[in-house]
Amino acid sequence: MSTGGHLKRALALLALVCSCAAAEQTVEVTIREYRFSPAEVRIKAGDTVKWTNREKRTSHSVLFPAENGLESERLFPDEHWQRTFTRPGSYSYRCGPHEEMKGLIVVE
Repeated sequence: MSTGGHLKRALALLALVCSCAAAEQTVEVTIREYRFSPAEVRIKAGDTVKWTNREKRTSHSVLFPAENGLESERLFPDEHWQRTFTRPGSYSYRCGPHEEMKGLIVVE
């Protein structure tokens, strides 16, 4: 194969890699009125979920009990936290200080 042929193959491969990376997305979850909205999110491996606290005075966190208690820092009003999910599966979570607040991330 000529140098030009190698270059064309390399550029085609680079374009493919870039298009796959661009497909990753960030999904927003709003925290308001002591709820996660939406409560269930379906994403693809490599996507990110971003939680934003829209309460007026209350702080919240995002806690994953099944993952040895992995927990965000406390999110005060208008603060956010995000996590990228790389493995398929179901990830149940709740608010650390408010156990009644529950959510689910499904990674396909």
